[in-house]
Amino acid sequence: MAQTKEKLKIPRYYVQKKTFTDSLRQIVHDVNLDGIYDAGEDGMEKISFVVIDLNGRKPLLGGVNMKNFIYPASLYKMYVAMEILKQISEGQYSLFRQYIVKSPNDVDQTREISWDPRPLLRDGDTVTVDYLLDLMITRSDNSAANCLIDIAGRKNINETMHENGWYGSEVTRKYLSRKFEDPGYDTIRGTETCALHAADFMYKIYKNELINPWVSQQMKVLLGRQLDTTKISAGLPENVMFYHKSGWWNYFTCDAGIVNDGHIKYVIALLTPITEEDVKPRMKELSKRVYKLVKNLH
Repeated sequence: MAQTKEKLKIPRYYVQKKTFTDSLRQIVHDVNLDGIYDAGEDGMEKISFVVIDLNGRKPLLGGVNMKNFIYPASLYKMYVAMEILKQISEGQYSLFRQYIVKSPNDVDQTREISWDPRPLLRDGDTVTVDYLLDLMITRSDNSAANCLIDIAGRKNINETMHENGWYGSEVTRKYLSRKFEDPGYDTIRGTETCALHAADFMYKIYKNELINPWVSQQMKVLLGRQLDTTKISAGLPENVMFYHKSGWWNYFTCDAGIVNDGHIKYVIALLTPITEEDVKPRMKELSKRVYKLVKNLH
């Protein structure tokens, strides 16, 4: 982990202002997210939070515990999608390549978004990579994610993560029990990430610099179709477009994305070690206050 911390530097293209960070810290305090929380076997944990104001000449970055690594739940599916799209853009295969689902990847017993009509993936189903990508991002489907992790290859995903400077946020696990993991991944540490990396990922999409413009725009299309609107989305006005990926599992609830109402634009990433039921009202209020803060700055 020492190597990770040594490499964890805020990129030089961001500017920081104490007043902006202080305002974000006050918001976190006001909505009661500045505590230390019991995350079960993961121990005592803090949130990780970043906002990047995109309305000035240079991106203005601020946050609270922005370098704190915690379990991101389904948030890290966006890193998997990046590598798949990178490989497609390099001509290794097509979006419409057919893939046969194999057990034990077909883990889902219920749909993550209950009203989404698409059926659960089952052993033997033939689907396209494009279908798997959409299912993984928009419905946060775990079976689709397991299939795509196999297609992409964890070694490849993590080489791309390192090329972007996101050391410590490596994709180490599929979404299944360790007893079904591939050899070498059955004892590996769990996947973690921090708000700084999640926000920087979104900033690169915004700039069309995540791998290349095609990958960036494909990611934006997927994130714009996100079906979960119960977290940061809940605190945004109806006229706002939010391109994002959320995650929730056990003690952990996360959301990260790009907010754009045609005038005000910013990136927001919030990772919490708090159950979805307990934290959703606080995420909604935090989102409202951040939107108001950024709007008032301009």
